[in-house]
Amino acid sequence: MRRRLTDAVYLTVLRADRFKTGCLSVNLLTPHTRETAALNAVLPYVLRRGTARLPDMESLAAAMDGLYGARIEPSIRKKGETAAVGFCADFPDGAFLPDGKDILSETAMLLGEMLLDPATRGGRLRADYVESEREKLLEDIEAEINDKRAYAGQRLTEIMFRGESYGVSKLGTLAGARKVSVQTLTRHYKALLASAPVEIFYCGAEEPSRVERVVREALAALPRSGVGPMPVTKVLTADRETRPKTVREVMDVTQGRLVMGFRFDRLFDETDYPAMLVFNAAFGGSGASRLFLNVRERMALCYYISSLIDRQKGAMFVSAGIRPEDFSQTYDGVLRELAAIGDGGLEEWELDAARRAVVSSIYASLDDQMGLEAMYLDRAVSGTNLRPEELAALCSTVEAGAVRNVARAAVLTHTFFLTAEGEHVEET
Repeated sequence: MRRRLTDAVYLTVLRADRFKTGCLSVNLLTPHTRETAALNAVLPYVLRRGTARLPDMESLAAAMDGLYGARIEPSIRKKGETAAVGFCADFPDGAFLPDGKDILSETAMLLGEMLLDPATRGGRLRADYVESEREKLLEDIEAEINDKRAYAGQRLTEIMFRGESYGVSKLGTLAGARKVSVQTLTRHYKALLASAPVEIFYCGAEEPSRVERVVREALAALPRSGVGPMPVTKVLTADRETRPKTVREVMDVTQGRLVMGFRFDRLFDETDYPAMLVFNAAFGGSGASRLFLNVRERMALCYYISSLIDRQKGAMFVSAGIRPEDFSQTYDGVLRELAAIGDGGLEEWELDAARRAVVSSIYASLDDQMGLEAMYLDRAVSGTNLRPEELAALCSTVEAGAVRNVARAAVLTHTFFLTAEGEHVEET
């Protein structure tokens, strides 16, 4: 069930009693920009520090202990060029508790307090909480460099999408984080409450009508004025006449990190999504993929290699850990496998294995409430209507020609290589 509660506020309810727990999330959707990324990243953590009634972490923890260990965690996610800012809660289902306590209602009310009635001083968010969480954000941004795989992926994204908000990390930049203040964060917080589209998700054993009543009560004080449209991700198609660019960065690393970024030369829509998923599984997104079996196993070039498609942005990424001296062979191997699929070289067993891998992944998500929540948030942001079961059915029948068409549309635009050898190369 998906229902509009008020201006740009939507509730999705999936009734399921197999989990014995409930999952409830509230997401404020706003454009992901360089100017607001750090504000979005720090806001839910500041709100999670305390409410007007429960003004510190200790009193909040005690309240959640009274809810049989219910958890309400801050959430900040980047979906294309949309930031989803809010909270995700999980809690025991009251039907399975000895006293039948109404955990859903109490958890929802507490989540509503965190979002709508945070701890303040002088009408602003608490300065000590803002300063503390800002410092933690600065540390998190600086620490990204220590995860070399994540660092290489982010650097490729920054380079490939320079001038586009997609290139900004979900945490924002150091410069942006340093500018976070009580004044700017309070102003941003109030603007989000008033104008951001809101997606609410529940999965559990409660009746949809009751969930709706509880959520309406918990968010009754949500202000709605000047509500903006759903944020849109700008998708640019590839120009095959433009030469791919390569950036090489030298750092003290024991393993080279190669990331290759592709755009597609045409726009894909919802009807193409199953073919994109199956193509990705066949190319590098599964244990039976071309990149894994040929480039990693047969050619022994990689410690790891995989591909990922962000259909909201119309982009694909190949990530590999390699010996520095194997850069050229790995680079050529990736392009060779892509060309082979585009030329119709995918064998029937490979296509079948890719279909089954995708279908298995989708059904695995049905057994995980947070996986379901993520899938339905993706649906809301991208504006698609396919339910997971419908998507799985379509993926199971994807034809070889559709996979071939996706492969042919992929165009390499940028490569980033993090290595311990050689010299820095900005762009070639």
